[in-house]
Amino acid sequence: MYREEVARVKVRRFRDQEYWGRPVPSLGSLDARLLIVGLAPAAHGGNRTGRVFTGDRSGDWLYRALHRFGFANQPHSIDRNDGLRLIDCYITAAVHCAPPDNKPSLEEFANCRPYLLEELQALNAVRVVIPLGMIGFKTYFSARKQLGWKNPSRLPDFSHGGVSVLEDEVRVISSYHPSQQNTQTGKLTEMMFDEVFLKARKILDSD
Repeated sequence: MYREEVARVKVRRFRDQEYWGRPVPSLGSLDARLLIVGLAPAAHGGNRTGRVFTGDRSGDWLYRALHRFGFANQPHSIDRNDGLRLIDCYITAAVHCAPPDNKPSLEEFANCRPYLLEELQALNAVRVVIPLGMIGFKTYFSARKQLGWKNPSRLPDFSHGGVSVLEDEVRVISSYHPSQQNTQTGKLTEMMFDEVFLKARKILDSD
C-alpha cells in the first residue's frame, strides 16, 4: 500500500526517523463539543508521526489556531510524545490512510466511512463542526445522511466562514483547508483561519 511504501522509502529529511505507516487514528475526547473534519493524513506528516495533522505545515496552522482559542494546551504538534492535549475538541478525517498525491480514491472514502459513522454516533456532545475544505464539508453532510440525521433540504453552499445551523442545533462553520496550496497562495490567511475558530469559541461560550 502507498502509506507503507512511503514509510519504507521515506524522504531524505526524515531518513533517520521511523515512520508510523499505518492508518492514523483520530485525536481527542468523545465528550468534545468541537469536531474538526479533515481530509487525510499527509504522507510525511501524519503518516510519519502517527498523529493526525502532525509533522506538516497544515498541522502547524491548525494547532496554532486551536491553542489561540483555547482548544489545545500548546500551539504545536511535533510527534505523539510532545505533550499535546486537545481541550473540548476532537479531530477526525474523511480518510485515515495517506493517499497518493493527497487524493483519496472512492474506495478509500468508502473503506473509512464506517469509522466516521461510529465516531459521529459516539460524539454526543458536539455543538460545532468545522469541516476543513470542500471534501470535509461534503463528507460530514453525507455521513449525517447515512445515519438518518436530518440535513437541510438544500445543502448549504460551501464558503469560508459560512455558518449553517442544523435542526439538531449543531452549527457547521466552513473553512478552507490549511493546505500549502491555500496558505502559500494567500487564498487562506492566518487571520481568515482565526476567524473560523473565533466563531466556534463564541458559540460554545454562549451555550
